[in-house]
Amino acid sequence: MTTLVLHRGSLRANPYERWLADREEKLVLLGSAEQLALFGEELPTTAPYLHAEVLPDYDHSPRVAQRAAELIEEFGVTDLVACQEVDIERAAALRERYGLPGQRLDSAVVYRDKWEMKQAALRAGIKVADHALLRTPADLTGFADRHGLPVVVKPRRGAGSIGLAVLRTEEELAAWLDTAEPTGPDGEPQWLAEAFVEGSMCHIDGTVLDGRIATLWPSRYLYALANFRDRAGRVDIALDAADPLTRRLTEFGERILEAFGGPEHFAFHIEVFQTDDDELVLCEAASRAGGAGVRDVQRALFGFDPMEYPVRRQLGLPVDHGGRADPGRIAGQLLFTKRPGVLRALPDPATLPPGVLKYTTYAQVGERVPEASHSGDFLVAFVIAGADRAECEARIRAAEAWFTAGLDIG
Repeated sequence: MTTLVLHRGSLRANPYERWLADREEKLVLLGSAEQLALFGEELPTTAPYLHAEVLPDYDHSPRVAQRAAELIEEFGVTDLVACQEVDIERAAALRERYGLPGQRLDSAVVYRDKWEMKQAALRAGIKVADHALLRTPADLTGFADRHGLPVVVKPRRGAGSIGLAVLRTEEELAAWLDTAEPTGPDGEPQWLAEAFVEGSMCHIDGTVLDGRIATLWPSRYLYALANFRDRAGRVDIALDAADPLTRRLTEFGERILEAFGGPEHFAFHIEVFQTDDDELVLCEAASRAGGAGVRDVQRALFGFDPMEYPVRRQLGLPVDHGGRADPGRIAGQLLFTKRPGVLRALPDPATLPPGVLKYTTYAQVGERVPEASHSGDFLVAFVIAGADRAECEARIRAAEAWFTAGLDIG
């Protein structure tokens, strides 16, 4: 049996050869040249890999799907694994073309295309922000006239807040129109406009295994996702089981999964506004594990990697999961995105405060650090746990103070 892996991100963080070792699977890897360079990694050259290569412009080039098709035919591929956002739809199309098992286009498009996503939500009676596809500049100015400013514009198939903008003034709206192309080469709208939602953002994460929800738990962001060039710590913590919002968000997530469907085995990440009027409004949903440190938080909550288990089950391998249950502790993450300057000092990791499960730095002392380019472009990331949300947040704030005091960049 031979599996083609479409991959974007760190190979160290996604050890496919270990995940699939007990099946003795033969692997073929097609990945991103930019991401391989970013993480300073090398392509695997030993068994179980039969072949590994990278392509430039991985996120956008049609050559990626073309090359994947060539590899499927050349190596007699029997399964296709795709865990990152940009690969969800292209992998589904390839599975349909070659009759491979896994997610098909019907659900992949709903989770990937934000317009189709919102239409599916509305059909199920799930509230979303007012929105419109942008075909011409007049579509955006007309939308702003009807709904007022600010207006959110985002790529129809975007990820990681890349390209997302909150237009707060007429000048910002005009400047955006001067640089954006509303439609692509095929004439299809590339952008979505949304009414700005006043409130806070929560997210619901988990896994579906063998067609049933295996894990599902809500968290709350204590920062604005789109503002990834702020300098403060970005804090995100799971909710307590006794919090009334936990039950509401759990039921909301279950409704979305029922409406959107999906394959037999997948991870999901659902972002939800809690408005100032205490309504729950769907922002976006994805049929893959959450980005940033969400995977690590889920691992701390439930004891397994939400990316690994769906891959194993897709390929018929067992997983150590006894059924749906609440987490035994509460975990969260503390993130600092990059800021420009020379990194002169970091705090001594030997003095880490209590509760830190994982502490990862993404720059070295002496390095010139660029400005953050997207919401997952980190300088440092923590995963921290406590007995309950209050203890977890107190530990996060202690780690934030510890890191800030020991950081020297400028």
